Amino acid sequence: MGGLQTAHFLWSIVGWAGAAGNVPGGASGPDAGAVRNVSLQQTIDDTVRGLGLELVELERSAGGLLRVTVDFPWSPGDATERWVTVEDCERVTRQLQYVLEVEGVDYKRLEVSSPGIDRPLRHAQDFERFAGEVVDLVLKAPIGAAAAGQVAANRKKFRGTLHRAEGGGWQIVWRDEPVVKPGQRVSARRAPAPEQVLGFELDELQSARLAPVVDFKGRRRQPATDDGV
Repeated sequence: MGGLQTAHFLWSIVGWAGAAGNVPGGASGPDAGAVRNVSLQQTIDDTVRGLGLELVELERSAGGLLRVTVDFPWSPGDATERWVTVEDCERVTRQLQYVLEVEGVDYKRLEVSSPGIDRPLRHAQDFERFAGEVVDLVLKAPIGAAAAGQVAANRKKFRGTLHRAEGGGWQIVWRDEPVVKPGQRVSARRAPAPEQVLGFELDELQSARLAPVVDFKGRRRQPATDDGV
C-alpha cells in the first residue's frame, strides 16, 4: 500500500519572459493555444523524466505562473518509498529554467514542488500504488439509477477507501455517518451507518485525489480504514 509523506517541498524562481504568444514549433492561429499546451507538457515531461522523476501535474495560470509537481516513479513491488526533497525540486527548477528559455516559452514564475497530501491520481499505476488509501473521486456524470436509492441520484463526488474490485476495476468503500455537532454526545451503542460501495472504471472519473487526511502527531497520512470518512 502506498503512503504519502506530509512534508511538502517547493522551489520557485522568477523566469524569463519571452515574446508573448511564442509557441515552440511555430504554431499559430486558433489552434496555437492547444498546440502550445501539448508541446509544453511534453517538453516538461521529457525534462523531468531525464532527471529520474515523473511529472505528476502541470498548472499554468493566466498570470504567467508555471506550477510543476514532480515525484519519483513507482512500480509494484517497490520495497520503499522515495520522497522528493527540496534539493530535487531545485535540481528540476534549474534544468527547466534552461530548457524553457531555449524553447522560448513565455512565463513569469516557475514553481516546482513535491506532491501534497491531496496528490492527484491520473494513471492506472497511481491507483495501484495508493490502494487502501482514502481518496476523493468526482465522476464525469451523476451516479443516476445506479444509486438504487442509497445515495442521491445526482451525486458525483465521493470519498472512500480505495480497493480493487472483484473481477477487475476499482471500488471505494465508505459510511455516510451523520455529522456530529460540537458538544453533541454520541452514544456508544449507536449503530454504525451502513457500508456503501461504489464500483467504477477509470474512464468514468473526472478527477481523483488522495483525501487530505492527516495525523498531525505522526506527521503522516492516517491509516486507511473501511469506515471511509
